[in-house]
Amino acid sequence: MEQDFKPMDFINGEIMAIDKPLKWTSFDAVKRLRGAIQKRLRIKKFKVGHAGTLDPLATGVLIVCTGRATKRIEDLQSGDKEYIATIELGATTPSFDLETEINAYYPTDHITEELVKETLESFRGDIMQVPPVFSAVKIEGKRAYKFARNGKEIELKAKPIKIKEIELLEFTGKTLKFRVECGKGTYIRALARDIGEKLNSGAHLIELRRTKVGNIKIKDCMKIEEAIDKINNAPLVFQAST
Repeated sequence: MEQDFKPMDFINGEIMAIDKPLKWTSFDAVKRLRGAIQKRLRIKKFKVGHAGTLDPLATGVLIVCTGRATKRIEDLQSGDKEYIATIELGATTPSFDLETEINAYYPTDHITEELVKETLESFRGDIMQVPPVFSAVKIEGKRAYKFARNGKEIELKAKPIKIKEIELLEFTGKTLKFRVECGKGTYIRALARDIGEKLNSGAHLIELRRTKVGNIKIKDCMKIEEAIDKINNAPLVFQAST
């Protein structure tokens, strides 16, 4: 049975909340949706963008804007974000996640649940954070990850960020899962690194799910397939000329 979709106006602008799949880049998601819209409107070029990049190894809320709504991207991506993160203790990687191999091991026997809770709480508020070298931060006009992947050592400056809420959800002794609500510019991979260091050990991110961006929650999001179905079948407010 066909769904009863509301009319869509891609030209004047639609804001679509997508649950980004694992191992997809944010650009992969935008490209897929743009292609479907171009096919539906029978045009070769069309403006589609996303608000707030998600790493390939992360899933969750990705806001995609079409047409004139792309002018709202800056405002949308400035909203607070919520994540559910799982980190592995006792080991580090150069990228602070599973993109790269483990490069060092550290003791974990001294880490208790009480210590973890105290450590997480210490990050609440306005703090300074050094971004990961495997990131899109620009150095000398180039993305930092390009230097990192070529083995070139670079030094990034700490930037102010805000951690509004942070709470422990699960602790196994080797891994910990926590929920964090943070402001713009926060790198959860870097937070994993800093948590490991503050625990006098090491840590890296092994799973990340973004559950909220501004007022948009994960329950509001569509799977890629659902979004494509909506693009293909929703009535059009305006049909571009061929």
